[in-house]
Amino acid sequence: MIARAAAIAGIGATEFSKDSGRSELRLAVEAVRAALDDAGLQPSDVDGLVTFTMDDNAEIAVAREIGAGELTFLSRIGYGGGAACAVVQQAVLAIAAGVAETVVCYRALNERSGRRFGQAMAAPGIDASWHYPMGLATPAAMVAMVARRYLHDFGATPDDFGRVAVTSRRYAATNPAAWFYGRPITLEDHRASRWIAEPLRLLDCCQESDGAVALVVTSAERARDLRRPPAVVCAAAQGSGPDQFVMTSYYRDEVAALPEMGVVARQLWRQSGFTPADVRTAVLYDHFTPYVLLQLEELGFCGRGEARHVIEAGRLPINPHGGQLGEAYIHGMNGIAEGVRQVRGTAANQIPGDGPVLVTAGTGVPTSGLILSAT
Repeated sequence: MIARAAAIAGIGATEFSKDSGRSELRLAVEAVRAALDDAGLQPSDVDGLVTFTMDDNAEIAVAREIGAGELTFLSRIGYGGGAACAVVQQAVLAIAAGVAETVVCYRALNERSGRRFGQAMAAPGIDASWHYPMGLATPAAMVAMVARRYLHDFGATPDDFGRVAVTSRRYAATNPAAWFYGRPITLEDHRASRWIAEPLRLLDCCQESDGAVALVVTSAERARDLRRPPAVVCAAAQGSGPDQFVMTSYYRDEVAALPEMGVVARQLWRQSGFTPADVRTAVLYDHFTPYVLLQLEELGFCGRGEARHVIEAGRLPINPHGGQLGEAYIHGMNGIAEGVRQVRGTAANQIPGDGPVLVTAGTGVPTSGLILSAT
């Protein structure tokens, strides 16, 4: 079992901007150095590196630039934001297996000033032939299909999506690290924002951000002797659902669902021994507002079609850093960093209590998740 075998001992990040003015390699190195300093470790302590297949920074380049020595573990995870929690899972697996002692996970991107993921682009592979000819060439258009079906199936309205955005921006407004610090929105602001792909408006879509985040993972035992209180990885899971496509799984019996998150959820609860009722706060991947609702349902916080009531009633604090809608879009890695801060008790919007923190990765793709706790 990997449950509680390892912990996140250090977190580091650059500022979050729309034009970093420097290379993605430099961003990665800055975040990694900050994470090592946070943990009280040296570059020479690093013997493993994990990142996304979409990251343009080679592990050996990062290792050279930070001054690391020999590496015994190198790994990458695919499927865009779905990799976020899985990179930590890879680090935990390496540590539990004894092939590495200190693994750094990183993600750096100039996603606003460089290649913007929200724009249409040529897509390789035969899967694209099922949706590109129909004009489904941007993530927003792809998610809009699922969102429309969700409204039809459960009687929800676009205001239910808007409440997710309002909640995230309210938290971001009191988080000094957030791009939208000091700038909350109202439901009327959401209704007035322009259409991107009906039923999604501009304020249903996450940001395009420049920046980097890094995490230091080591054994739970060792982490207790380091500089900061550890965030123990009580569970780490990855999953894909039947008939899985990348953002366009329209050929399942149920379109308005995320069965791959259900695969992850079952593993998380089984590994950790926790239940949804134990969770103090959830950091959910919010590249688009509808998928926050679907995640709540797949994770077991409520029944199908009921997540809008959880949001409206504020029954579960979600994304207290502001999420990717309000803080930054660093492919979900900033959400893991927020999970660590919540466990440590150092978050800008600290949620009271000592229960575990749930973190999820990108949705609409093969995905992953974590449960973090102080013990």
